[in-house]
Amino acid sequence: MRTLFGRSGMSGIVLALVFATTSAPGQQGAHATVVPQASRQAAPAFQLADSSGTNRQVTDYRGKVVLLNFWATECGGCKLEIPWLIELESAHKSDSFTVVGVSMDTSYEGSKSADEAWSKVKPFVLDHKLNYPVLMGDATLITSYKLGAVPATYLIDKQGRIAATYSGVIDKSDVDSNINKLLAEQ
Repeated sequence: MRTLFGRSGMSGIVLALVFATTSAPGQQGAHATVVPQASRQAAPAFQLADSSGTNRQVTDYRGKVVLLNFWATECGGCKLEIPWLIELESAHKSDSFTVVGVSMDTSYEGSKSADEAWSKVKPFVLDHKLNYPVLMGDATLITSYKLGAVPATYLIDKQGRIAATYSGVIDKSDVDSNINKLLAEQ
């Protein structure tokens, strides 16, 4: 798991991802309970570019259940769960569901721009054969999604509300069960 924290610098406060020394196997199996519909909060808005430079917003996915996964290329736990995300995307492809990956590589110390981050992320996406859209995150997401570490995963219902939150490497069967619950909702 990679922790997130604020760091001050000459140009003000810079939010950065920091490499943690914890190994991924000890972090496996994050579970979440689906929040009752009446208690769900709207997913924070974002406008993020995909690899072609097209801006995407959380509202673009309204009407679908979305597994929003925050990750980074150097995060061991993130690499561990990516095959499961690929499987979930394939298993629910004909449903009103999608996985959306948000790379937090721009927030790592030393990354100077989204272009620099994409130079790492694009080959990673190809090498790992990601079958779902990937967007480039920015430091504002750390605050708006209250990210403490990556991987972090949010299940968003068809109305654009956060229904479940996972911190750490997901338990694939738990996520799959919660996806099915959300797909069955009216």
